[in-house]
Amino acid sequence: MFSVFSRAGRRGRVTARLAAAALASGLVATGAISGAGAAVADDGVREQGGASATISGLETYGEAVVHRDGQDEKVSAGLFRMTVDGGGTLQTYCIDLHNPTQTEAKYQETPWSGTSLGGNPAAGKIRWILQNSYPQVNDLAALARKARTGSLTEQDAAAGTQVAIWRYSDQADVDAVSPAAEKLADYLHKSARSLTEPQASLTLSPQAVSGHPGERLGPVTVHTNAESLTVTPPAEAAAGGVKVVDKDGTPVTSATDGSRIYFDVPADAASGSAALTVQGSTTVPVGRAFASDTRSQTQVLAGSSESTVSATATATWAKEGAVPALYARKNCAAGGVDITATNKGDEPFSFRLMGTRHTIPAESSRTVTIPLQEDQAYDFTIKGPNGFEKRLRGVLDCKTASAATAADDGLTTQTTTQPSPASVGGTGTAGTDLAETGSSNATPVIAGIAIVLVLVGGVSVVLGRKKKASSSDGE
Repeated sequence: MFSVFSRAGRRGRVTARLAAAALASGLVATGAISGAGAAVADDGVREQGGASATISGLETYGEAVVHRDGQDEKVSAGLFRMTVDGGGTLQTYCIDLHNPTQTEAKYQETPWSGTSLGGNPAAGKIRWILQNSYPQVNDLAALARKARTGSLTEQDAAAGTQVAIWRYSDQADVDAVSPAAEKLADYLHKSARSLTEPQASLTLSPQAVSGHPGERLGPVTVHTNAESLTVTPPAEAAAGGVKVVDKDGTPVTSATDGSRIYFDVPADAASGSAALTVQGSTTVPVGRAFASDTRSQTQVLAGSSESTVSATATATWAKEGAVPALYARKNCAAGGVDITATNKGDEPFSFRLMGTRHTIPAESSRTVTIPLQEDQAYDFTIKGPNGFEKRLRGVLDCKTASAATAADDGLTTQTTTQPSPASVGGTGTAGTDLAETGSSNATPVIAGIAIVLVLVGGVSVVLGRKKKASSSDGE
């Protein structure tokens, strides 16, 4: 899938939109705050845990025709292949018809709430299609009998399944070129029933904890479909006497679903932070979404080999003052990023984002939503006492391109005679070859806007070291 619109035109719109958002955001830059035990967490979307993968390109596909604004545009339709970090292979379909696929883009398993599926009432029907068609149903003869398609090839099965998905994910008026694939698409589209979102392959909750030396910080609860996971504490933390333990104080080296893990911090430990990693191997549930931290089309899982999954949790500790812990999650329903901040210290912790000051009282936790525009790249660094730093970055991609650009005018198509299987979708009037695809020129634009957000905006953090200072800041 790549844009039916001119990439140059779309790039100009995105540039103007993001530049305006950066200038209007009202972020206030401030200097870095120094302290002992400085630690930086660079999270992005990978903070959520699960499988991380790199998209390789189309694996099995046929052709389809998208009917839009009185024009017929030919696209490729079928299965992508992804290579999982650490080992494994995923098969996915696209749920964002008109967006480009970035070459070798990195993807992360993501909750539906962080993608266009979160606001799509038909998301559950897409999962039903995935579970009841190719490649989950690899007996093509049986699938053909059920859908009354006649002979059905793998290419027909992949194309028909993708077309049915697009009708729900993008509300697209689209038909498969192959008669057999079209019959399959019609059968799947009409038969689909709503199913619930599948559970993640691996998550940790919460993803960040805080407290004082001499305490067990946590618990961090493991949620997974893997039979067993390896727990790896950071070497530098172990050297300082910090241990990863269970509720009884017994060192932990493995975990299963429901395990509760703690950071055991010695009473004489200097202020600092540490991270533990939980990793294992499992099949990722069909229907899980995969999103990129670049502007690359969102995918939904159709099949998984035994694949590596991992997740990280962090701990921060200090003897006095504010002791923050933060993690972020995209919230498409609210149109922004939710930042959950916990303060286990004895003084308030305050920070400023997007022109708004947020204060987390001592011994409390709050979630604040940072509003962003669709397609907006964000790169925030929140700083706190004792060298605490938390970097949050990514791209808010909550809508399909057709929905996001529905109000835009002056859109044009751009075609070429060189087909490329590196991306499903693509355009060109019916009877011509596929449109230009592959890598997108949007990447440097998005990276540039992210830098603009940091340079123009930045993040101001107000330390709650002194209660008097905190209370005197009267915003």
